[in-house]
Amino acid sequence: MNFTPFPQLTTERLVLRQISNNDAEEIFILRSDEQILRYIAQTKAKTMDDAHQFIKMINDGIKDNKWLFWGITLKDEPHIIGTICIWNIEEENFRAEVGYSLLPSNQGKGYMRESIEKIIDFAFNNLKLHSLAGYVQPENLASIKVLEKCQFKKEAHLKENVCFEGRFIDTAIYSLINPNAKRD
Repeated sequence: MNFTPFPQLTTERLVLRQISNNDAEEIFILRSDEQILRYIAQTKAKTMDDAHQFIKMINDGIKDNKWLFWGITLKDEPHIIGTICIWNIEEENFRAEVGYSLLPSNQGKGYMRESIEKIIDFAFNNLKLHSLAGYVQPENLASIKVLEKCQFKKEAHLKENVCFEGRFIDTAIYSLINPNAKRD
């Protein structure tokens, strides 16, 4: 897979574009806000330097064709309102994982569903993936709801499979199979 040039995607209301250092303030919020991190096992950003390091890591991974990571913006608005990615790409299995986050002020407006639907289209029609997976904490009902609206089906519930900051967390795995995938 080759992610150069970076694929900018558009929907009816949104632009999914590559993240730059100009997005550091929003990335800092997305990676430090307690409400957003409640169901995400990731270390909380403490400084703007953490945001810049994350942006560098993301863009280095894109250059190395490891993943795709988009900033979500409203059309005609430069500031990102969230992020969405295709990562943990298993080329040999034609499978990848989708991940996302959205600023609380933009939740409940259908933006994430619109973004995920565009990512599904891109993953299946451009990357030719056979399936996408979403890993969520079972208590994250909003994330589960958006995955189900996008036709993801629950595949598994793993008990206490992740240890984060001294506590064990369950994971629910949702999956979507490409309806146009060739099956031999």
